[in-house]
Amino acid sequence: MARANAAALPWRVRLPRWSAHDWLGRLIPTRRSLALGFGLLALAGCAYLFARETSLFAIDRFEVNGGSPQVAAQVRRALGSLAGTSLVGLNGSTVVQRVDALPTVVRSSYDRAFPHTLRITIVPELPAAILRRGADSWLVSRRGRVIERLPSHLPNLPRVWVASNTRVRDGVILAASGAGIAARAVGLSGPFATRVASASYTDGRLVFHLKSGLTLLLGAAGDIRLKVAVAQQALAVVPSASVFLDVSVPGRAVSGTVLPTIGTPTSSSRG
Repeated sequence: MARANAAALPWRVRLPRWSAHDWLGRLIPTRRSLALGFGLLALAGCAYLFARETSLFAIDRFEVNGGSPQVAAQVRRALGSLAGTSLVGLNGSTVVQRVDALPTVVRSSYDRAFPHTLRITIVPELPAAILRRGADSWLVSRRGRVIERLPSHLPNLPRVWVASNTRVRDGVILAASGAGIAARAVGLSGPFATRVASASYTDGRLVFHLKSGLTLLLGAAGDIRLKVAVAQQALAVVPSASVFLDVSVPGRAVSGTVLPTIGTPTSSSRG
């Protein structure tokens, strides 16, 4: 029979030897790899400068999405001086500032569509009312922003009147003014705005004068959607002799035959 002898193993395990020099040598790149890396970096920089300074990616088309043809034409005119500018070196903040400065635009964004197209997406201002100052008229948005001055032919929108000494300028947002509050209230009323002839906000009271001749009292300028919804239902049962409908307290709509003055409690012809 064959015999096998067991080999004696050392009782200590020997770890491989290493030195800091060998370890650093593996981490530090070689001269060849450094030269290759810097060469690629220089090549990329030259390619960027070439694309930026030449007409390879020059803008020759502005594509506008999100607005009417008239607003799109305004955007193209505002960006007209950027034609011929390279898409690579385009200053995006300049694009957004120019477009957002238009009275017809709420906000905008842009995208580079290589090789020659600058794509602009806008959120347009939505008309809500006509601001009247004597014989002068302006279109006002749902945010209370003055969009543009209007000619003699006016669209069929609710009117908001201001005093003859009121200064009005395109692009201005009528923030805390009565005209601005009334215009925003009309914008919040949705389809119901087609029934409004004019709107006003005086002494903390919002009033819609309907085309039917009825005066709709909405009180404070809050909860407009709720008050309008209540008014839509209440108008179906308001007596024909009524001259006003008060929904300033949405849970208690009242109507009457004598228009109340400010500060006087309203009376109801329906109890």
